[in-house]
Amino acid sequence: MHKHSFKHWLGTAAMAAGLTFGAFGSAQAADDTIEFGWTAWADAEFITKLAKQVIEEHTDYNVKLTLSAIGVQYQGVANGDLDAMLMAWLPDTHGEYMERVKDDVDNLGTMYDGARLGWVVPSYVPEDQVASIEDLKKPEVQDKLDGKIQGIDPGAGLMQLSDKAMDAYELGDYRLVSASGAAMTAALARAEKRDEWIVVTGWTPHWMFGRWDLRFLDDPKGTLGEAQHVDVIARKGFKKDYPEVATFLSNYKLDLEDLQAAMYQAQETSYEEAIQSYIDEHGDQIDGWFEES
Repeated sequence: MHKHSFKHWLGTAAMAAGLTFGAFGSAQAADDTIEFGWTAWADAEFITKLAKQVIEEHTDYNVKLTLSAIGVQYQGVANGDLDAMLMAWLPDTHGEYMERVKDDVDNLGTMYDGARLGWVVPSYVPEDQVASIEDLKKPEVQDKLDGKIQGIDPGAGLMQLSDKAMDAYELGDYRLVSASGAAMTAALARAEKRDEWIVVTGWTPHWMFGRWDLRFLDDPKGTLGEAQHVDVIARKGFKKDYPEVATFLSNYKLDLEDLQAAMYQAQETSYEEAIQSYIDEHGDQIDGWFEES
């Protein structure tokens, strides 16, 4: 049964029983509503909200955004509870998630290349003392860092890879601290203000590279993966149900530098202002996203 047909049936039954629904979708969802999953990461928030506004301005569809953990999104797309997610970091970061659902989803294409994961330090941390993850094993470095590496939400692919890095580099005396992406940047802001040493799990594109002078630590063992591409993953049947939107998502490509600049603007103003500025400045590009190739 088609996702929305099922929801229509479920909504009828719910109204009869006086029930309401949460989680993915609602009993009131209609065929003109497309549902995207997203996670509150800086790049994912910008590209997902930009897609929502562009789709709603150029088509007759509404877009609902459902905030959830990354692993839940992959499963939601695979079983048809979500129409798509615009944040599949491949091949390494979300490799394990993708392997589980690859036969049940369609990859609509890459939005941007050259994304990178790693462990990041402020540039005032002397590079001759801390250039590589290997250097974290030095007792004096561990003392300066208070034996802590500041992470993000525990379900993130970056955190799974960071756990592997902890083992590979024998950093058992360190704590990998789980928190939200916002908590990670808040910890970085506090350290920057005090010129304190800190290591955070980071990635590009991210607005923090526009705000502070930062660098990635070398990863000689390659535990955090190579350069990544970020793709759109859709449920089976989505292209048939929404061909116009599927064409847009397949053509939806952003320059990494432009994206990072827009994300920084969003932090300085708001996502709404940054998205509107991007739309105002990239009209021809956006029109091209809807053209059949």
